[in-house]
Amino acid sequence: MSRSALFRSFRHRNYRLYFSGQLVSLTGTWMQSTAQGWLVYRLTGSSLALGMVGFATLLPVLIFGLFGGVLADRLPKRRLLIVSQVLAMVLATGLSLLTFSGQVQLWHVVCFAVCLGLVNAVELPTRHSFVVEMVGKEDLHNAIALNSSIFHLARVMGPLLAGALVGILGEAWCFAINAVSFLAVIWGLAAMRLEPGTTTPRQAGMREHLAEGLRYAGRTPLIRSILGLICVISLMGTSTMVLFPIFAGEVFQQGPQGLGMLTASSGLGSLLGALFMAGRARATGLGVIAVWGCAGLGTTLALFGQAPMMWLACCLLVPSGFSLMAVMASCNTMLQLAAPDAMRGRVMSLYTMLYMGMGPFAALAAGWLAHVLGAPVAVTVMGASCLAGALGPGRAMLRALAASSART
Repeated sequence: MSRSALFRSFRHRNYRLYFSGQLVSLTGTWMQSTAQGWLVYRLTGSSLALGMVGFATLLPVLIFGLFGGVLADRLPKRRLLIVSQVLAMVLATGLSLLTFSGQVQLWHVVCFAVCLGLVNAVELPTRHSFVVEMVGKEDLHNAIALNSSIFHLARVMGPLLAGALVGILGEAWCFAINAVSFLAVIWGLAAMRLEPGTTTPRQAGMREHLAEGLRYAGRTPLIRSILGLICVISLMGTSTMVLFPIFAGEVFQQGPQGLGMLTASSGLGSLLGALFMAGRARATGLGVIAVWGCAGLGTTLALFGQAPMMWLACCLLVPSGFSLMAVMASCNTMLQLAAPDAMRGRVMSLYTMLYMGMGPFAALAAGWLAHVLGAPVAVTVMGASCLAGALGPGRAMLRALAASSART
């Protein structure tokens, strides 16, 4: 893996601005996410409450994600991203002020979570489909993997910082720092020099554009099977993070510092997986990587659920994060390469709708399973379900890839 191959997207000025701004902003986002989880756990001590907040954050992405994709295909993407970052900054400021006041309650956190979910319903598909405008198709797979590396580097740094700050200063400072961090990505977006983007003409209404995107995804076997695999990962793989406060507080009795360590360990594995994907010279063999990644995720999660010690749990979360990153980066790249320019926003809205939007039901299911069976057994069951996903939708995706290659 050469350095020039790993960072080749950095030759694009716009991408360098995007990368630096997102690194700062996402670190703040993960600080808020970690602190919010601990705040809810401190207020309620309930795994169901943690699941409910996760549900509130992600449900709007499921309901309105397709509309966000239509907007991304119809309007300038940079403008949409700037507006969404400003709104997210306002929400983080509001939550920090309410927490500083000492009056924060669970229903307040749920309301802020719903509002942030509405912002994410537009921001996520827009951000994913914006990448090609910064780097072009030649460097697309590298930029997607580097984007994931930003996310997961922040996922390492943010929870560790939050774990320390929550124990010393409280959750409100994490929310305030996140609010300030949005200025970095807003500045990066405003400083870009972009060629005029491709948007869908507006003769047809939003409903017609939405239906057109659904029809395209439904009748394209490769896209349909990739989305099926993403659905399994979202329902049974990523939702385990909702239960990290339970593992930190009850299973391992390590408090907020333990929560930061668990989240950071998973983020470290995902960062390593992102760097591995970014260093690949060509966007080939992605289907095989996705299937093996799904199997690896299921295996390591099942083992994590039964880990008797904190250090072993953290060690298992590293390959778990690596596997998750391999699946998602592969699926993201395959979808963007398969989708035509005029459809990319809507296809990526389906990606975010399933990856993030299915999370509400996964978060509630994870909370309920942990309430009934205990967190360790719940995570083991979800890991076994990911293994089944590698044998089902994963195999269907490989068949669709083979058929697509035969036609070309």
